[in-house]
Amino acid sequence: MTARSLAALLPAVTAPAFRRRNPASVQLFTDWSDIVGPAHAAVTTPSKLAAGNLTIACAGPVAMELQHLSDALIARINTWCGQALVARLRFVQDPKAGMRPAAARRAPSLRPAPKCSVPDMQESPLKEALEALGAQILREKQKR
Repeated sequence: MTARSLAALLPAVTAPAFRRRNPASVQLFTDWSDIVGPAHAAVTTPSKLAAGNLTIACAGPVAMELQHLSDALIARINTWCGQALVARLRFVQDPKAGMRPAAARRAPSLRPAPKCSVPDMQESPLKEALEALGAQILREKQKR
């Protein structure tokens, strides 16, 4: 099978999936906290996008605040997605909106802290800074 014949098959295969979810709308849902900012993302969740209407689930009185900011939110969303994706906002109250499960914390490592030394330098603040930087780089490598 050549690349050209494979390219001819792709639209038929991907059309049903993209008919259901526009790639720009998927970007809207995944980048929500970056689009609206952390303060609004903590109390809102986009729930549905259909025919230019974006339904946003939000906690209690936040709906009124967002109603006043709706023109700015629509402009920000459309700018982020690169097209006129949203024309109107609809707000529904949901006390669980914006709440995401807390990320599981890792147990602190029992390994000794890595040491890094710069042997050919005399004691100075620069040497201490370089050693601290080297130790941090080694810690990051150990995490991976």
